[in-house]
Amino acid sequence: MLGAALLVLLVAAALLGPFFLGDPTAQDLPNRLAAPSATHPFGTDQLGRDVLSRVLSGGRISLGLGVSVMLASLVTGSLVGLLAGLRGGWWDEVLMRVTDIFLAFPSLILAMAISAALGPSLTNVMIAVAAVSWPAYARLVRAQVLALREREFVEAARALGSSQRRVALRHLLPNTLAPLLVQGSFDVGGAILTAAGLGFIGFGAKPPTPEWGAMVSETRNFINQAPWASSAPAIAILLTVLAFNLIGDALRDIFDPRKT
Repeated sequence: MLGAALLVLLVAAALLGPFFLGDPTAQDLPNRLAAPSATHPFGTDQLGRDVLSRVLSGGRISLGLGVSVMLASLVTGSLVGLLAGLRGGWWDEVLMRVTDIFLAFPSLILAMAISAALGPSLTNVMIAVAAVSWPAYARLVRAQVLALREREFVEAARALGSSQRRVALRHLLPNTLAPLLVQGSFDVGGAILTAAGLGFIGFGAKPPTPEWGAMVSETRNFINQAPWASSAPAIAILLTVLAFNLIGDALRDIFDPRKT
């Protein structure tokens, strides 16, 4: 409940906040690095931009990016895992060895390499993070399919003349949804964190786009003079990842067969 409430609050703020706070890229150089006040509740950054407006606008970007990456990774990984588990043989060997290649590299390092090759942009960040996230879903779905494909209800479906495609989509894939939901909840927070890391080192959104990782990077040199400028986006990252992790923990408990 805490994670859901926190997530609803963050989503509402990200969707509605920018309508009331104005342009997050508008500069006010005479008021640069201004302390929090009634006019600027989170203060201003080194260019006089309102930090609160930028944090809320960045919420749209980060939340949208996290959900998009999770969906792309889930679809890609599920198809790979379903094909490997259902077909078996050389299909399984080839697809799992490709998966192992991706798993062999640290995810952040591989995402950095892909982002560097593609160039800094939000679209390329999404591609890079999705490219390192799908193997977990492939492994998860393959394991579930291997455990289910010889079960009685699957054999009954085959005996009734169901095609392999129908068996996969109607009987196997729906029974993998519970662990996929748990994995997906954790991965949204992980994708946001990875994207923020890429933004911090310059592989993310281009200025003046208000992306949380880039905001922390831009204001880190002023942390002693204006700590609010870098603390606000950092706290937003922390709260968002915490919300998704709490939801993932709750879903894991709900779907745990040992607790039913």
